[in-house]
Amino acid sequence: MGHAMLRVLPEIADLNLTGALTSPGNAAVGRDVGELIGAAALGLRVSSDRDVALKSAQVAIDFTLATAVSENLRACERHRCALVIGTTGLSDDTRAQLLASAARLPVLVAPNMSLGVAVLDKLAALAARALSAEFDVEIVDLHHRDKADAPSGTALRLGETIAAARGVELSKSAILSREGNVGVRERGTIGFAVVRAGDDVGEHTVLFGGPGESLSLTHRATDRRIFARGALRAARWLTRQPPGLYGIQDVVA
Repeated sequence: MGHAMLRVLPEIADLNLTGALTSPGNAAVGRDVGELIGAAALGLRVSSDRDVALKSAQVAIDFTLATAVSENLRACERHRCALVIGTTGLSDDTRAQLLASAARLPVLVAPNMSLGVAVLDKLAALAARALSAEFDVEIVDLHHRDKADAPSGTALRLGETIAAARGVELSKSAILSREGNVGVRERGTIGFAVVRAGDDVGEHTVLFGGPGESLSLTHRATDRRIFARGALRAARWLTRQPPGLYGIQDVVA
């Protein structure tokens, strides 16, 4: 995602790169960021020091690992820097930290930075409110073989949206696995199906299956640059916001 954002950044004239961060020991440390994507040198080198990378930043974008988000958030607080987080699989402790930090700086958290997925989320809420509990809900999550978490953050977000629209808690209505003789499906439940294969960038389908009819809403990603564009647009939007916790849906509102 870092490379994708470097390639897309020139499309947005009013954003300037002031720092680039990677983990210690990464081969990119000390290299010019332009050279990483086969472009001309930009005179800006990759650092493994958060304070160096954030020194001149107004907003940072985090596509790291869930275990790194807590320290990244603390660094942004030190530099009074807004933060866009696209990392998934965050722990409950990190989520609590996000809420506390959002009282002091703008923070946007989105498991999927695609603007199309943000619209899918809104459509799923609309369908969930319009269709009764007679319509079963299945969320199908398809990704490349190397994706570590399942269901994806996007699939879980869709589930949370649908559950909220129906006035229930996802934790009490989700079906995350099926094996053996599981019996007849209970009304009002939200099922998840996970596929991990090949190099598929990402596809999410929300299926509403009712008596005599069904409705499917699908978003299919074919190029990772859509996530980079969404993250950069979110970063530009976030610099104009007061402290608070935001989502990608706020950007497309």
